[in-house]
Amino acid sequence: MRGAGTIKGMATRKVTLSLDSGALEFAERAAKAHGISVSSWLSKAARREAVRTGYTPQRAPVEPSAESDEAELTAAEKDLRAQG
Repeated sequence: MRGAGTIKGMATRKVTLSLDSGALEFAERAAKAHGISVSSWLSKAARREAVRTGYTPQRAPVEPSAESDEAELTAAEKDLRAQG
């Protein structure tokens, strides 16, 4: 599939986003401070925010690539609890 790839075993899709310049600057600085790409940082931030605001994934049959997603969601929930 064109525009798809994997990051640490997780399927990815290319998308186009519009961000205000301040949000992009924060993302760029944070990504650089963590030694990761802006795309990776934004992906992780989106997951954390979804979990923080109460997103509950639909329970569907677990496919091999979905196992990585579940592990990352669990890790995000653990991080949020640790932060208070």
